[in-house]
Amino acid sequence: MDKWEEEVSLESIAIIGMVGRFPGAKNTDEFWQNLHDGVESISFFTDDELITTGVNSAMLSNPKYVKAGGILSDIELFDASFFNFAAPEAEVTDPQHRLFLECAWSALENAGYDSETYKGRIGVYAGAGMSSYLFYNLGVNPETIGTTGLTDLFQIMIGNGKDFVTTKASFHLNLTGPSVNIGTACSTSLVAVHMGCQSLLNYQCDVVLAGGVSVNVPQKSGYLYQDGMILSPDGHCRTFDAQANGTIGGNGLGIVVLKRLEDALADGDCIHAVIKGSAINNDGSLKAGYTAPSINSQAAVILEAQALAGIDSDTITYIEAHGSGTPLGDPIEIAALTQAFSASTNKRGFCAVGSVKTNIGHLDSAAGIAGLIKTVLALKNKQIPPSLNFDNPNPKIDFANSPFYVNTKLSPWEANDTPRRAGVSSFGIGGTNAHVVLEEAPLLMNSVASRPWQLLILSAKTSSALEKATLNLAKHLEQNLELNLADVAYTLQLGRREFDYRRVVVCQDLEDAVSALSDPKRVLTSIKEVNDRPIAFMFTGLGTHYVNMAWEIYQSEPVFREQVDRCCEFLKLLLELDLRDIIYPNRSEASESSLPPNLTTNTSQSSQSSLDLRKMLGRDQKSTDETTQQLNQTYLTQPAVFVIEYALAQLWMSWGISPVAMIGYSIGEYVAATLAGVLSLEDALTLVAKRAQMIQDLPGGSMLAIPLSEEEVRPLLNEKISLSAINGAKLCVIAGDTDAVEELASQLTEKDWHVGICKLPMPFIPR
Repeated sequence: MDKWEEEVSLESIAIIGMVGRFPGAKNTDEFWQNLHDGVESISFFTDDELITTGVNSAMLSNPKYVKAGGILSDIELFDASFFNFAAPEAEVTDPQHRLFLECAWSALENAGYDSETYKGRIGVYAGAGMSSYLFYNLGVNPETIGTTGLTDLFQIMIGNGKDFVTTKASFHLNLTGPSVNIGTACSTSLVAVHMGCQSLLNYQCDVVLAGGVSVNVPQKSGYLYQDGMILSPDGHCRTFDAQANGTIGGNGLGIVVLKRLEDALADGDCIHAVIKGSAINNDGSLKAGYTAPSINSQAAVILEAQALAGIDSDTITYIEAHGSGTPLGDPIEIAALTQAFSASTNKRGFCAVGSVKTNIGHLDSAAGIAGLIKTVLALKNKQIPPSLNFDNPNPKIDFANSPFYVNTKLSPWEANDTPRRAGVSSFGIGGTNAHVVLEEAPLLMNSVASRPWQLLILSAKTSSALEKATLNLAKHLEQNLELNLADVAYTLQLGRREFDYRRVVVCQDLEDAVSALSDPKRVLTSIKEVNDRPIAFMFTGLGTHYVNMAWEIYQSEPVFREQVDRCCEFLKLLLELDLRDIIYPNRSEASESSLPPNLTTNTSQSSQSSLDLRKMLGRDQKSTDETTQQLNQTYLTQPAVFVIEYALAQLWMSWGISPVAMIGYSIGEYVAATLAGVLSLEDALTLVAKRAQMIQDLPGGSMLAIPLSEEEVRPLLNEKISLSAINGAKLCVIAGDTDAVEELASQLTEKDWHVGICKLPMPFIPR
């Protein structure tokens, strides 16, 4: 951590969340597994499949027609009601918009933020491909769009136009930061990442969603190969290979959640990787043609990103290349990389290079974000996945005299004197180039459990969704036993939106959590019926105190402990002792012992520690009796009860449980008055302590609860017995000389009255 604190750049950006849907992968976990295993997620279609999507037989019989592509599953699915979409509106909305909206929600959840409760500004920078849904679905099926009135056409434009992808997400998720659509062809999503970083560095917002989406419909359609064009003749992308002759189209989307690194560290976010620097530029006109790449411009954008990152090229050991697999583009890209790297190093063959396009094809507007997410996953797992379909290098590429080699197998990603670092490139048709320099996440201390028990909370809009969320959570915990349960509980409470269908479980560790989530007896489920439920705090008087009261709370809850310590420090001069030594007589011994049970997540260790703690606290009868006798002294009892009640109330309020009303009895009345602001804490402590000392000096006595009305009790009173309290129509309390009270109690008992007697070291004085 110290090393990182020295090296952290003030302009570094943390990636604190990410989601993605790619060919063959519904999420980033499946995506990494495919990358790890070297899976080529390209689908090859049968003639029957293609005929159903409208491909004619003449095209199918053309030998140059390639029946392949990278497809997404379930693009027709959309939870319209969740986002308050009317059915007709959802029907005319491009799947790109739908999927991006769903993934934007998931990305914030992945980062642990609820946009409704987050106090900062959240921005969106992203782009989408051209809407083929409009042309190939709505356009040929006019009955699906109702009438052709202006309102319908306007809705169709909003639901399919590229200009509305980010603003639609901002509207439905209530995001108030900049919402900007990016459109630079293939480099769109990586340019979006760069723009998002700049927005954060300029303090235009505090969190950014950045990415891109590209979904062409119908998905199951091939293409006609044309010699010299960008698409491959056989449906395979062979980046940097001698046989490379083009790429293959694919569908997908990805979003990363960005935050200034210093803020992410301060807020305890889960950091997946760090963006050290990024840059964009354009080729201009100094190249062969509008669609042709430029060596000098690509080299320039890489050098600029490295300069902004403040690092040398020889510290970068992996490059996720644009890697389109074309005979022209591949040699130019390696030449540009070599030119950029040669500005600061003469080393050869130290930096691996690969392209995700060999796995999933070219995702157009989502191509750059796919490469970025792949590289972040590689950094997290400390492994470089293989770049596929490479046998022999393109003869126009001089790998031997460059810093690069094509990584063709799963390889451990070794770290040397610097953290693992990588570069990600994305170059768009039209010449807008983007490059991002990544670094592995800083090593942070693991958080520890804050208390022995954790509360896991879930909520959903429907009962079926709640059941699914419960199953998903149990499965996730079961598959990730290295998680800290306290972190899980924290994220579920503060990083998730609150809905009406709610469920809670109380558990001790991950295994217990998995068990509890599947046990109906341990799961509490309810439906929220009202928005606000008023809460009243009721504070008792004396009689329930005991040695080591709230000891476990004192040990495990910092807010409670701070308030108890604050009160006891103030009371030292008034009481001429430390009240904590009376309430918690073995406190100093406990603090010097091994970790208390709340600091371990192992159930057996927790039980043993708890047993040892009880022994250590000296719970033998003699010491307990002696300490209890001391605590029972009025001048200590009353301040002790005040301190505990006050600290408990402060703890509850720190959890967000605040009262609209308070009531107290005896000492509890002073607690209520203090919390209400009638008394300052210092004045209240002084008053309680002085009052208790005065009462302590009075002669002893007893009190008696009698189930009679005031009128029935008054004839029983005399110079030694007085009426102390009227607690109800048929319940009064008398107090006085102990012998006189006991004599009256005997008389009433003989008359079959049920009475309760309590001996006090002083006369009962109400309030």
